[in-house]
Amino acid sequence: MTTTEVKRRVRHDRDPALIPEREGSKRGYWLYLIPGGILVAVVIFYPIVRNMRLSLFHWRGGRAEEHFAGLANWAALFHDHAFIQSFINIVLVVIAMVIVPTLLGLVVAALLFDVVGRRFGASLSSFLRATYYLPQILPIAVAGVMFSWILKPNSQGVLNQFLSFVTGNSVEVNWLGGSYVTAMGSVMVLMVWIQIGYPVVIFMAALQRVDPQLYEAAELDGANWFQRFRAITLPMIRPEVFVVALTTTIASLKVFAPVFILTGGGPSKSTYVPSFYAYEEFIRGTDKGYAATIASAITIVVIIVAIIFIRVQTRAEQKDA
Repeated sequence: MTTTEVKRRVRHDRDPALIPEREGSKRGYWLYLIPGGILVAVVIFYPIVRNMRLSLFHWRGGRAEEHFAGLANWAALFHDHAFIQSFINIVLVVIAMVIVPTLLGLVVAALLFDVVGRRFGASLSSFLRATYYLPQILPIAVAGVMFSWILKPNSQGVLNQFLSFVTGNSVEVNWLGGSYVTAMGSVMVLMVWIQIGYPVVIFMAALQRVDPQLYEAAELDGANWFQRFRAITLPMIRPEVFVVALTTTIASLKVFAPVFILTGGGPSKSTYVPSFYAYEEFIRGTDKGYAATIASAITIVVIIVAIIFIRVQTRAEQKDA
């Protein structure tokens, strides 16, 4: 391109007559957001608003007439022992799906990257990472049925057979229905086993941007593995820790399948979680408005938790900047 053509191109770009047309073409890009916006409104926003509205009514379902109840459903919710127990169980679910997998994932990812990868090669490290992630891609129904087979209450259960072999006595513990402790503990073990691969993969991907020379320099200075983990690994992957904590916390608040498959909420509704309780009330209950109230409470809690996590992450990023 000659100098004359460049000058002509610059004059053309600065021509005020062309600016409205250019801005109009940019505004046209927003048209591409309309299909996605409609889909989000129909699939997400409308059900949320409809559910919130239904929580203010008594409704038997089908063609039955809705009767305005005001805040009666909400008032009943906070006096419902099963609902309170379900939210107490959510604390245990958060431990099983957020705290334990995140902490173990940090340690396992650091070991695979800093120890296994450096000493035995990236191939073994990648293979072990895929092994840890395997439960994540396994359908929850398959995992639940497998755990149900392992935890059968009679002598046919794999765990009971193993304990009978070790102790020399017949062991027939009802792991899923005998008591709240064993039933909830079994659900937590399943969730930890399924969830641990997710943070391992995320953290190992984050560690790829860490300069290996930092670990080598720290090792030459006499730093042990824990010191390298605390001084290098944790600060470098802090954004990913926030992401894992946020996504797994939201998932734990909505957990349904492990309880549905393993315990069915038993024994005596002691292993109920909010999502399962809302399902039970909607399918078997007589007041669909009350089920909508439970679901609305879950939605509100999820939104609050998401806002808190985002604000904490934003403040941490601003502090580092």
